[in-house]
Amino acid sequence: MLLPAVILLLPACKEAVAPVAADPRPVRAITVERKPAGETVILTGRVESQDEAALGFRIGGRMTERTVNVGDKVTPGQVLARLDPQNETNAVRLAEAAVSSARGNVTTTRDAFERQQTLRARGLNTRTDYDNARQAQVNAQSQLDDAQARLRIARDQLGFTVLAADTSGSITARGAEPGEVVQAGQMVVRVARQGGRDAVFDVPANVLRATPTRPRITIRLSDDAEVVAEGIVREVAPQADPRTGTFPVRVTLVDPPEAMRLGSVVIGRMESDSEPVISVPATALTKAEGQAAVWIVDPADNTVSLRNVDVLRHSPNSVVIAKGLEAGDVVVTAGVHALHPGQAVRLLIEST
Repeated sequence: MLLPAVILLLPACKEAVAPVAADPRPVRAITVERKPAGETVILTGRVESQDEAALGFRIGGRMTERTVNVGDKVTPGQVLARLDPQNETNAVRLAEAAVSSARGNVTTTRDAFERQQTLRARGLNTRTDYDNARQAQVNAQSQLDDAQARLRIARDQLGFTVLAADTSGSITARGAEPGEVVQAGQMVVRVARQGGRDAVFDVPANVLRATPTRPRITIRLSDDAEVVAEGIVREVAPQADPRTGTFPVRVTLVDPPEAMRLGSVVIGRMESDSEPVISVPATALTKAEGQAAVWIVDPADNTVSLRNVDVLRHSPNSVVIAKGLEAGDVVVTAGVHALHPGQAVRLLIEST
């Protein structure tokens, strides 16, 4: 009699132990859309010459005169500074005396050789005398050539006691004062050659990484916002400044106004390309098979799946996606590390 009763109770037991479906996991998500990616970066810099040279003497000596100062305009050939020329003047006089002596020796040996030629034609001298006279003339000419070369060197050295400008420009710095003993190559004055002007900025590495290929840059004077010029990136330093950790960037000023003088403090405003892109919070990014990925919510059944994406650029707060997402996709932005493919979710916040 007990067996039929047990059989009747088995269906009820099966119903009692049936698994209960798990509640959907709450997550935060956004509906992505394409927006202009234009970002604005503002930095302070200074105006410098595109071509600046440090001028110094080719020889060392005591500087007796400096005819220019910071801010002065210079023209080609204008004398900037002088060294004491006494030693070089004496060297020129010594070389001139050596040339005169060598020239007299050439005249003497030439006359002697001509006499030996006449005697040789008459058979009144020996071959040895003739050869010795010819060799003496050759030696004398060589000594004259050597003395003349030394004279040219001495005159060059004397010319090196005068420092002259090689082009038009402005003096931006001085490195020595009259009365000082300067070494060869030591900077005496720095000249900013006339021509283009650059705005130089110290750019942090994270800004440099996020900068597009051809950014639009507007340069304004710090003390007069009405003075404006457009800028084009001309040079990015390959190595960071060891003191500041920033990268010097030179921006060419296009038709700069006269008010943007050398040394002026300017403010640069950089706007990146405004082509619409898709951006998601940095918290939405995860990895799948060694590549960047995001969790996509299927609006039909509120389940999630992983999708690989290509990252265009990123910052501490956001990630710009180059490929892998389309406008209207629902992307999980919080709780990405606790999800698995096909898991049902409940959206806490759904916004764009």
